[in-house]
Amino acid sequence: MTGSIGRGREDTTIADYVVVGAGSAGCAIAYRLAEAGASVLVIEHGGSDAGPFIQMPAALSYPMNMRRYDWGYRSEPEPQLGGRRLACPRGKVIGGSSSINGMVYVRGHARDFDTWAEMGAAGWGFADVLPYFKRMEYWHDGGHGGDASWRGTGGPLHVTRGPRLNPLIRAFVEAGRQAGYEITDDYNGEKQEGFGPFEATIWKGRRWSAANAYLRPALRRPNCALVNGLAARVVIEEGRATGVEILRGRTRRTIQARREVILAASSINSPKLLMLSGIGPGAHLVHHGIRVIADRPGVGQNLQDHLEMYVQMAATQPVSLYKYWNLFGKASIGAQWLFTRTGLGASNQFESCGFIRSAAGIDYPDLQFHFLPMAVRYDGRAVADGHGFQAHVGPMRSKSRGAVTLRSADPHEAPAIRFNYMSHEDDWTEFRQAIRLTRELFAQEAFKPFVKHEIQPGPQVQSDVELDAAIREHVESAYHPCGTARMGRRDDWHAVVDPDCRVIGVDGLRLADSSVFPQITNGNINAPTIMVGEKAADHILGRDPLPPANDQPWIHPNWQVAQR
Repeated sequence: MTGSIGRGREDTTIADYVVVGAGSAGCAIAYRLAEAGASVLVIEHGGSDAGPFIQMPAALSYPMNMRRYDWGYRSEPEPQLGGRRLACPRGKVIGGSSSINGMVYVRGHARDFDTWAEMGAAGWGFADVLPYFKRMEYWHDGGHGGDASWRGTGGPLHVTRGPRLNPLIRAFVEAGRQAGYEITDDYNGEKQEGFGPFEATIWKGRRWSAANAYLRPALRRPNCALVNGLAARVVIEEGRATGVEILRGRTRRTIQARREVILAASSINSPKLLMLSGIGPGAHLVHHGIRVIADRPGVGQNLQDHLEMYVQMAATQPVSLYKYWNLFGKASIGAQWLFTRTGLGASNQFESCGFIRSAAGIDYPDLQFHFLPMAVRYDGRAVADGHGFQAHVGPMRSKSRGAVTLRSADPHEAPAIRFNYMSHEDDWTEFRQAIRLTRELFAQEAFKPFVKHEIQPGPQVQSDVELDAAIREHVESAYHPCGTARMGRRDDWHAVVDPDCRVIGVDGLRLADSSVFPQITNGNINAPTIMVGEKAADHILGRDPLPPANDQPWIHPNWQVAQR
């Protein structure tokens, strides 16, 4: 149900576990801890997710642009992007960013997680995390194929595929085949590489957020409750976390934890809360008048994200979604969805995708495509006066790193977010190649009936210098910030949490959300963030991890050779 949130337990001042953040990972953690019989209090500053702006998949551009549902963060001026400040939406609502995102479901590539293990996150290799992806999924293949042995079919998170009725969506996959790339029936299964159908957290025409999948079932139990308030600091006594101080209006109170406090407040707010609590780079904390409890220089560092360019084409035929880009069209889509939960309103419109390697010698795919049968921005502004379509494309493993730091010791003040986008020279080479390969896709026979001309970057943009200028002006965040409290060995001075998600240097405190990613994953990060919550719950409960999987993913047998 998407209505009111259940009351849960009556005593909302003390519990076995206090979870900060009712987002993607926090909801999963609360669900598993409550399922195990522990008492749980979930602290969330945001409000309800009821209403069509969140629940209707096609309305996805609205909640991430509404201060009611979004923290409204923006980056600091980015030097390599001409001083532009890019939006960094984070959900301020139950379900967190899973309630405002594009609902795209991507586990990531097997090599991502093996890299995590190599970087010190022991027990988080692909064989270790695959059972948790399976545990959380309720997979519906929609008759498109795929090997069900790689997928979960009994979990709380519904994963579906769109109807793919628009001819442009089918043309995109066919163009990939014509360009010489692989076709994959299930990029979340054995083989990520290739072109095929996209998957989404949509169920029965509705956004299936972490709130719907995990939090509501948890709150129906008498041992779980939601507490509204802004987390101001973790209370630490004699080196152990004992609770969380929250603010609500002029009221300040402490929520006590008998066993542990778990932070799951996002890759922006979790490091902020650690630093407000005295855990972080010592000199930075002293500068803001905060007493240092644990000097951990890695807190807030290692910030990563995906950037993408919208390569946009004008269409020769009225086949795009532009015909609905008016008051009457939007009203008709909305009315059909409100009464039947069907039609265009029941899809996020990202229904086909691609994962490819940009050059010879690259181990596994390093470029991702989202295809959209309209030329439009995430903020909802149409960029073409007429029919068009676009591919979102960008490198998956940028070497640029940024940081989240405090502006002051005031919990109400937003942190400073510096991504340092495009600060590594390899980013420019990879992005130029991404745009050129996208143009090759749109030049294939499958698109000949539809392509009129290129809108963005524009046919006049050809040289490296011209492409760099277009990237600098038009590139946008894909909204995948992560890595700001990375997982590693306890003797790693720059690690923030150990492989059990325990914050190093403070007892009784864990952190489990996208902050802990040692390296960003291949694709949209909501699925691996939920997986982190699922797996962390077993560590918190002291359970043996699920047995490692024996499945071996498909890797291109000739990866040293150009794939095209």
